[in-house]
Amino acid sequence: MSTLVLELRLGDLMVVNGAPIRFRNRTRIELAAKARFLFGKQIMAPDGANTPARRIYFALQTAYIGGDEEREPGLSAARRLIAEFMEATTSPTVREMLAHSLEAAEADDCYLALKIARRVMRHEEEVLGLPPLPAPRRDLPEPASHG
Repeated sequence: MSTLVLELRLGDLMVVNGAPIRFRNRTRIELAAKARFLFGKQIMAPDGANTPARRIYFALQTAYIGGDEEREPGLSAARRLIAEFMEATTSPTVREMLAHSLEAAEADDCYLALKIARRVMRHEEEVLGLPPLPAPRRDLPEPASHG
């Protein structure tokens, strides 16, 4: 069995199997089983999905780390958004990347699909002259204590 070791900083956010986790101190964790996870800059907030490529990324993210009831709608949205983007773009390279991303998502390899979608987002930013998407906020309010 392979494991993955991640080092996270104070305030970092990670989503594992649909559950958000905020780290209260610097920590090193080891994932010893298959898990659906994203952390740090990989996580897009809903308000970040403000361009066609970013909406694709957000839909794929939902298909990957959303709750069980969110995964299929996320994948359906990704299919629709990818089809629209492929129809609108003039770039054969972007069409190929999007097709590969959708193939990966359909094969339940959404992590690869997201990796490819990030490349499409960078291309879109360059073509449209957009600034890169900012990293997720680290200063979100602490959850209320249950005590």
